Amino acid sequence: MIDLSAARVAAAAGGELAAGDPERAGPERAVIDSRAVQPGDLFVGLPGAAADGGAYAAAALEAGAWGAVVGREHRDSALHAVEGTVGHSACTGAAVIAVDQPLEALHALARAWRHELGARVVGVTGSTGKTSTKDILAALLGARLATHASRENWNTEIGLPLTILEAPRGTEALVLEMAMRGEGQIAELVAVAEPDVGVIVNVGPVHLELLGTVERVAAAKAELIRDLRPGAACVVPASEPLLAAHLREQELDTWTFGPGGQVRLLAFDEGRAEIEARDEIVQLELPYSEPHNLLNTLAGVAAARALGVPVRGRLEVRFSSLRGEVVELPGGVTVVNDCYNANPMSMRAALDHLAASRANRRIAVLGTMAELGPGSAGYHREIGAHAAALGIDVLVPVAEAALPYTEGFDGETHPVASPEEAGALLEELARPGDRVLIKGSRSVGLERVLR
Repeated sequence: MIDLSAARVAAAAGGELAAGDPERAGPERAVIDSRAVQPGDLFVGLPGAAADGGAYAAAALEAGAWGAVVGREHRDSALHAVEGTVGHSACTGAAVIAVDQPLEALHALARAWRHELGARVVGVTGSTGKTSTKDILAALLGARLATHASRENWNTEIGLPLTILEAPRGTEALVLEMAMRGEGQIAELVAVAEPDVGVIVNVGPVHLELLGTVERVAAAKAELIRDLRPGAACVVPASEPLLAAHLREQELDTWTFGPGGQVRLLAFDEGRAEIEARDEIVQLELPYSEPHNLLNTLAGVAAARALGVPVRGRLEVRFSSLRGEVVELPGGVTVVNDCYNANPMSMRAALDHLAASRANRRIAVLGTMAELGPGSAGYHREIGAHAAALGIDVLVPVAEAALPYTEGFDGETHPVASPEEAGALLEELARPGDRVLIKGSRSVGLERVLR
C-alpha cells in the first residue's frame, strides 16, 4: 500500500487534488490499464501512440479505483465521473489528481515513494542476462532483507516506477531491472530509481537497428554509471574495454566480476560454488549450473557485497518466465524453453549449454534475433556456424528471417514457417533422450511451440 494521504500523493505527483478528501489513506498500488483496475488502485492515464489513457479514467473510477491521475485536458470528465454519481457509485469519494504530464507525474510519485521507503536500491542493466541477474540478486538479498524486485519484464519507463509503487512499506531492498532501446533511456530510469548500486551485466550487439554500433550500446548502458550519485557503487564485468572510458573509479566503489575480477568463481562442483569476493570466500549452493548464470551469480554477489549484505548457503531462485525453463515432455524429451528474447550473446550461451548437456540428440529451434540492423544476416550465419562447431544435431529455423542460420550450419535442418509448425514438427521429430532448445526474440512468439 502507498500509505500516503491523498494530499501527499497529489503533491508527490506534482499535481492538483481536484476531488477527494485530502486526508484519505493512500491507494494500494498504481495501474495504467483501466481494465486491470481493482478497488483501491490508483489509475494513471498515460497518453499512448494508439490511445490516451486519460480518456479511460471515468471507467477506472467507476470500477472502484481509489483515484485517477490524468492530464489536465481530462480533469473535467474525471470530475464528472465522481461528482455525477455521488451516493451510489463505486467512485464516490475517489481522488482526481490533475497533472501537466502523466508520465512525469508517475515518475515523480515513484521517486517520492522510493525516498519514503528508505530502501537500498540496485539498478540492473545489460545486453543479455539482466533479468536472470535481477532474479538471482533478489534471492541473495531476500535471504537477509525484505526485498522487492521487478516482475518479469517490468523494466521500462513505465514498468520501473510501477514496480517501485508496488513495494510495501517495510521494504528494505529494491532490485530494479533497467531496459533500453536507445540513448537517454537508462538515464531516465536512473533519475526515477536513484540507485545505490548500478550493475551492468555485459555489453553486446543488441538494438543495433537504433544505435548502430556496439560502442554506442555501451555508452547507452553506461548512463547508469554516469548518473550514479558520488559514493554509490557500480558492478561491471572485469576487463570490459567498452566500459573502461565510462568508469568513475575516483567517485564510485567499483566492483568487477568474472575472470580476472574482484568477484570470481574459484570452483563449482555439483551445485556447490566457491566464490572469491574481494578476498572474502563465499560458499553458495546453487540450483543451476549454466555457465552464463554462474557469471550472473558473480554479478549478484558483487552487488550484494557492495551493499554490505552477507551471502552464503543455499540459494532459492525463482527465475522469470520463458527464461531457461526446463520442461519434461511425455516420452522422455527435455525442452529448455528460453524464448523470451535473443541476441548473439545469449544465443551463443544457450547453445553452449545445450551442447554441454547430456542427451541422445540436441535439437535447436531458433527464431530470429531482432533489432540487429544491416548486419543481421551475418550475425545469424555466425550463430549457425557456432551451432555446427558445437555439434548440435538438428537445427529448426522458424520463419523466413531465421533462414540465415542454415547458411552457417552443415547438419540436419528443418525450416518451418511458424511456431505452431515447429511444435507439430517436434511431435514427429523428437525421440526419447533428446534435448530441445527453443530460443528467439520475443517478437517471434516461440512460446507457441509448446502449445
